Amino acid sequence: MGCVILVNPNKLFQASEATPLLDDNRDDVADDANKQEKRPSHLRELALFAWALVATAAIVVIAVWTQHQAQTARGSRSDKRNLIFMVSDGMGPASLSLTRSFRQYVEGLPEDDTLTLDKHFWGTSRTRSSNSLVTDSAAGATAFSCGLKSYNGAISILPGEYEPCGTVLEAAKRAGYHTGLVVTTDITDATPACFASHVVMRVLNDDIALQEIGEGVLGRVVDLMLGGGRCHFLANSTEGSCRMDDVDVAGIAQEKYGWTYADDREGFDALKGGEDVTLPVLGLFARNDIPFELDRRNMADVYPSLSEMTKTALRALEKATEKSDKGFFLMIEASRIDHAGHINDPAAQVREVLEYDKAFQAVLDFLHDSKTEGILVATSDHETGGLATALR
Repeated sequence: MGCVILVNPNKLFQASEATPLLDDNRDDVADDANKQEKRPSHLRELALFAWALVATAAIVVIAVWTQHQAQTARGSRSDKRNLIFMVSDGMGPASLSLTRSFRQYVEGLPEDDTLTLDKHFWGTSRTRSSNSLVTDSAAGATAFSCGLKSYNGAISILPGEYEPCGTVLEAAKRAGYHTGLVVTTDITDATPACFASHVVMRVLNDDIALQEIGEGVLGRVVDLMLGGGRCHFLANSTEGSCRMDDVDVAGIAQEKYGWTYADDREGFDALKGGEDVTLPVLGLFARNDIPFELDRRNMADVYPSLSEMTKTALRALEKATEKSDKGFFLMIEASRIDHAGHINDPAAQVREVLEYDKAFQAVLDFLHDSKTEGILVATSDHETGGLATALR
């Protein structure tokens, strides 16, 4: 934009105070001369104004056109994107505060040392359910996945007519993206279930397991699942099953939908950090939940950690999409922060938060090194346990 300055031409033609005044005829002649001089000056002023107006308009048009071309020109920038959504289930501000102080104390760090999470804090989210002031993970995850509020216990089902709502993961899959779920709890638990299934109550884990492998109305919408909950995928006549029926979900997954199946640490290690993965891949590394990090670290030869599964999932999805013009959507949940809160176990809770912080850093590192543009969104669904930190 330009700035147009207009100068009053009358100032250029004022008579000097030293000019003697003559008779009336001379005054008339002077007036006529001034009028003749003013005519072209007015025309010149109008011409300058018109030129400045046209020039300014031209500059604006060129600037808008250039910006439009930069945004829409083919090949000017890739449309490929990756979206990673992280959920710290049951974590509130007090959880972060306790974990930060605990880490400073046990590692001898200065009081101003912060967690990785602290460096990326932007605000808060509101996930209140439609029927309670206290939100559960199902209503919270439905708010995340569908963008709509629902009742406690709802797995991507809306109140009233109990109609299913489309999820962001389902939309991503339909748009051509690869998708994944990584959790430390049962893969059929509320949060992961809300992204890839639809049932009226969260306790219907057997139905959720079937939908997650592809036995739903939309077919298979997930390409990668890593976590616990193996018992819901085994027929009840099989050792280690917790299903109410004799449906072999793991078998159906492999035979009908082509899932690669891993159910122990050896199977996880065979994925080679995501370098040797054929999608879809189903990794169920615990009968129910993966143990608290406080205990799991002493059983690392049996159970992978959240950060390990996160890195493997990121690499596997990156490799699967490297020749595609679409990226991937990955949901990662630090599930057991919530469980530690429920049983008021601060020792377990701080170590769950620390492991989440480690996984968070792994995602940041991935985004920094990746050739594909990506974004990380991280939030909590609710706080659990009423944790408070005080002197007394």
